[in-house]
Amino acid sequence: MNKRADTLKLSANEFRDKQDKAITLLGMSGVGKTFLSNILRESDWFHYSGDYRIGSRYLNEPILDNIKKQAMQVPFLRDLLKNDSIYIANNIAFENLQIVSTFLSKLGDPELGGLPLEEFKRRQKLFYDAEYAAMFDVPEFMQKAKDIYGLNKFVNDAGGSLCEFEDDSVIKMLAEHTLILYIQANDADEKRLMERANAAPKPMYYRAEYLDEQLEIYMKENNFEYVSMIDPDAFVRWVFPRLFYARIPRYERLAGTYGYTIKTEDLYQIKNEADFLQLVEKTLGE
Repeated sequence: MNKRADTLKLSANEFRDKQDKAITLLGMSGVGKTFLSNILRESDWFHYSGDYRIGSRYLNEPILDNIKKQAMQVPFLRDLLKNDSIYIANNIAFENLQIVSTFLSKLGDPELGGLPLEEFKRRQKLFYDAEYAAMFDVPEFMQKAKDIYGLNKFVNDAGGSLCEFEDDSVIKMLAEHTLILYIQANDADEKRLMERANAAPKPMYYRAEYLDEQLEIYMKENNFEYVSMIDPDAFVRWVFPRLFYARIPRYERLAGTYGYTIKTEDLYQIKNEADFLQLVEKTLGE
């Protein structure tokens, strides 16, 4: 198991004795962060979903603007919107964050649902800024959880792209307020995530430098002159394994410096809060 830097280490006894417990879950989408969060939520842990905060607060207006643009292309809806006969609202939920993915979208041929490069990068930057802000909201929501709901246990269900920030300011802040737990996928889980991404390619966030690098390789491999020639799903299928393995050392560095590592095979044995606390104490004690 990885350990945090000496100044941030926490013993099993210290964690056990803390009345106010707070954790941040780190790892690729699909490794079990929300699975664990939902288990803890049943035992009065406040569940803070980074993606929910992004969609409901920081990307709410851009999401609605995008939906309105699409609606304005339909004459029937355009007339109703223009005379304020209807309105559009964001109905995002913890269990359904698709509206965030839909806004993020994919790169490529507009006829296949893709976005031009400039618009794709604009939305990527908006998402980056939104995730950054959402993570810095964690301390405030920890206090709200206590003041409003009387909950002193807090789980930050962070997005899979948390490792992609340009510096460590966010993770340092989170390490000061929460226990960072990196969920490390085993070989079977890696295979499952690859199969899922291939069967149903979904929008993702890419570091700007990484996107430019991979896009150049993909365009050369396929002899494409224009981004509009890209099949959006085909590009996601191609880039996902590369992104997955590029993120692993970034997760491991953050966990080794600021947090701890738990494995998916241990995570999936958790049935309740007691199982989770036992795993954490074992991890801190090693």
